[in-house]
Amino acid sequence: MASMDVPADLPKPVPSARAATRTRPAPTITWVTLALMTTSSVASLRAAPTMAVYGLACVFLYLVPAIVFLLPTALVSAELASGWSGGVYRWVSEGLSKPLGFLAVWCQFAMTIFYYPSLLAFVASTISYVIDPALASNGLYTAIVIMVLYWTGVWVSSRGTKALAGLSSWGLIIGTLIPGTILVVLGMVFLAQGNPSAAPMTSSHLLPEWTGLASLVLIVNNFLSYSGMEMNAVHVSSLKDPAKEYPKSMFLAMGLVLLILILPALAISWVVPSDQTSLTAGVMQAFNAFFSYFHIGWMTPIAAVMLVSASLGGMLTWLAGPSKGLLEISRSEGYLPPFLQKLNKFGVQQNILVTQGVVTTVIALGYAFIPNVSNVYWIFSTITTQVYLIVYLLMFAAAMRLRKTQPDHPRGYRVPALHLLCTVGLLASIAALAIGFVPPSQFGGGSIWTYIGIIGGGLVILGLLIPGAFLKFRKPGWRTEAATEDAAAGGAA
Repeated sequence: MASMDVPADLPKPVPSARAATRTRPAPTITWVTLALMTTSSVASLRAAPTMAVYGLACVFLYLVPAIVFLLPTALVSAELASGWSGGVYRWVSEGLSKPLGFLAVWCQFAMTIFYYPSLLAFVASTISYVIDPALASNGLYTAIVIMVLYWTGVWVSSRGTKALAGLSSWGLIIGTLIPGTILVVLGMVFLAQGNPSAAPMTSSHLLPEWTGLASLVLIVNNFLSYSGMEMNAVHVSSLKDPAKEYPKSMFLAMGLVLLILILPALAISWVVPSDQTSLTAGVMQAFNAFFSYFHIGWMTPIAAVMLVSASLGGMLTWLAGPSKGLLEISRSEGYLPPFLQKLNKFGVQQNILVTQGVVTTVIALGYAFIPNVSNVYWIFSTITTQVYLIVYLLMFAAAMRLRKTQPDHPRGYRVPALHLLCTVGLLASIAALAIGFVPPSQFGGGSIWTYIGIIGGGLVILGLLIPGAFLKFRKPGWRTEAATEDAAAGGAA
């Protein structure tokens, strides 16, 4: 997944009459700026090792989900965002029902429970190249780093530190563009000097070798790489001519994202054999190999610090984002018990973050008890994708129903062939859900049924049973108490 942004369209206070009289022209942005913003929030080097094991076939494996998932998601969410503020909760509530709207916003939050361990496992393996590269495959070390970094992030976020807000804007440059460019340039020079590629680069290897469904499973991970497009759709109304400029912006963003994802993955495959590629440490494996070859080994720690700083900066800026969206909806509709709705003195939903942290800690221990770190990383990434796909299934279904039930509702942007795009997106998401239950060919000789049980259990418990329990047992007082607290706070102010 790329990076996750704080939803920009959460419910906002109604302005006073005096404020309403001071009309200002709506801020506008260019379609190129929006394309760069989208690229910044989607592109990441973290998924590069996962695709590098496929060599040249990674081009195909990135293009397919870009066409059948990234493009429909970007265009459909733009129409929804230009017609209904409030994000995915409002879209699904208007198009389907409020309980399904809660399910959508819950899944946006819940997927982070497995996303944080996989992101911080990448950070842990990167840090190991500054300390001892052998630690990259040490599960206990990985679990300890995940827990320390996550709880540090919770402590920082719970204090409402606004100074961190700008960190994510530097993430694209510091943690993606610069190291990605260095990786690709060194790889090209490496090949130009006559060194053989570790992965075959001939036309016969453009398609992945077919060994059954398992050979295509890694496509599922790319759905997570492209997720988050709906967050940027809120900016469609800031364009001067959304109907013409938004599609151009999305096609440019898609091209840039593909370049950033594909070229570093290829560079890794040029120097690290697929059977030796770590799904968490692959980027640093490639840097280490290139730096050693060019006798600039002193740059390895620098590259590691760049990757780590960007990942941690991104985590801190949006750690409270998805939970903030869940909190806002729950306080107005009473979906969560009062304990989880309480704010600390800094106005941060600390109880949600701490509860999430307890679950994250338990999940992180999986790295300590499952021998293969790459396998644990893959499992967590797959569960993350599965849970998030529920959001897109609901979004595509809501978009089609809204076009039918509210055809005259004002929309700043209308998607051409909406039903076709939604159908393609729905089928692609369903296919990804199904394929996600198949262990990848790189997974090893583990039990297939154990794998299916873990993935299925994570999906059902996190994506269906828990939100279902909140809906079943919620009480009217949950909403009243939140409203009372808000009224008291307003009176105190």
